[in-house]
Amino acid sequence: MLDGAKVPRPGALLWEPTLDPWPLLDSAGSARLSVDDPRGLLVLAAGVPLTLVADGGAERDADDGDAERLLAAHLTGWCWRSPFDGGAMTALDAITLCGTWRRLIDANRRIHSVMGIAYWKKPTVSPLLWAGARVPYGRTLIDLPEGSAVAIWRARLSRPQARAVEQAEASIFEIEDGFIRSSGLGADCVPPLSIIVDEDGPHFAPGNPSGIERLLEEGDFSPDLLARARALRKSIIAGGLSKYETGAVAEVARPGGERRHVLVPGQVEDDRAVTSGGALASNLELLRRARAEAGPEAYLIYKPHPDVLAGHRRGLIAPDEMVALADRVETTSPMAPLIAMVDELHVNSSLAGFEALMRGKQVTVHGVPFYAGWGLTIDRGHVPPRRTRRRTLDELIAAALLLYPRYLDPVTGLPCPAEVLVERLADGAPNLSPNATAVVAVRRAMGRIRRTFRA
Repeated sequence: MLDGAKVPRPGALLWEPTLDPWPLLDSAGSARLSVDDPRGLLVLAAGVPLTLVADGGAERDADDGDAERLLAAHLTGWCWRSPFDGGAMTALDAITLCGTWRRLIDANRRIHSVMGIAYWKKPTVSPLLWAGARVPYGRTLIDLPEGSAVAIWRARLSRPQARAVEQAEASIFEIEDGFIRSSGLGADCVPPLSIIVDEDGPHFAPGNPSGIERLLEEGDFSPDLLARARALRKSIIAGGLSKYETGAVAEVARPGGERRHVLVPGQVEDDRAVTSGGALASNLELLRRARAEAGPEAYLIYKPHPDVLAGHRRGLIAPDEMVALADRVETTSPMAPLIAMVDELHVNSSLAGFEALMRGKQVTVHGVPFYAGWGLTIDRGHVPPRRTRRRTLDELIAAALLLYPRYLDPVTGLPCPAEVLVERLADGAPNLSPNATAVVAVRRAMGRIRRTFRA
């Protein structure tokens, strides 16, 4: 028996008010509390038999009337306020938000060590990996507890860390940027406001089913969730948001007149989304295939990846080859208005294809990103046959933006729903970032040097 009454029974497990109730209730056969103790609501919600103790010591079993009495006493007559904007909330809204935080904390409890996180990312990543204590960055994997996990940003592991992870007998949680990331580039040390933590594997590697693939293949989506997805899509489009950009709502003129406009977004060629299988190896090959399929009559726009343009990463195409294949090389216009202007996209495994689907554009996919194979794209890559479901756009958005990633509010520093981050970014809220001005200046200088040598 779990006993939190004013006078506990000898031999019963004492329920201190400060203890986390849910692990205790999971293993409790019954509970005993004082008649007005608000924890009685938790006991009844957990389906655990409850004995109520009056001030005089009389005991009785709780019934439905007690549930109504406790609800009236402890969950009505209160004014609930959102921690994000101070607006009014219902008790159900408050419970839902607390439940979201609880699930996040519980999902992090297995993490024994976190590796591969750059120092400038930690201010925003740490709140999303918190499990009630300091995030265990770089903890040794010697004598790893049974059932524990190691969370890694694989592309940033040191060689010793990579060897230690390979030798460890532990589950691996893959950390990657979320699909609505921030208002700036990681190459400029802008930390992510959204991450993905996937214990099945990275979403961009089609060799094995990732967490988002399982959601799309096996998941059920309630009408309320799909309504949220529709509203979120409208907010993203109205705010001109893409993965790295915000507020880009001004229209871009159609330079090719009445010709069909086709956008081809380049990628970082040594990025794991390209090298993990299922994608074309080079931007040049993507551009060639896009031109061959779109035909000479199409007005082809090629947009190099900003990290490649900055000289930080691989993926430059020689200028003469770009001119031979593309009618225009776009280096200044943001992605969102470009997508709005064109008629269709040809992508390798770029997230721009997902963003184009949200804007109602035709998307031809030459790789195998997470959004391919569900009946929404023209697929030229080798989509795994295990992707059998046909999904609506609302279902894809619900999985990819509402259920799969984790989000951080840059104003309060609290984990938040997707809608809060979208509103913050659309309003121009700043990122939570350390002072990395000097680092960014050095990285940009190094990028110019690399770009010069590659040219």
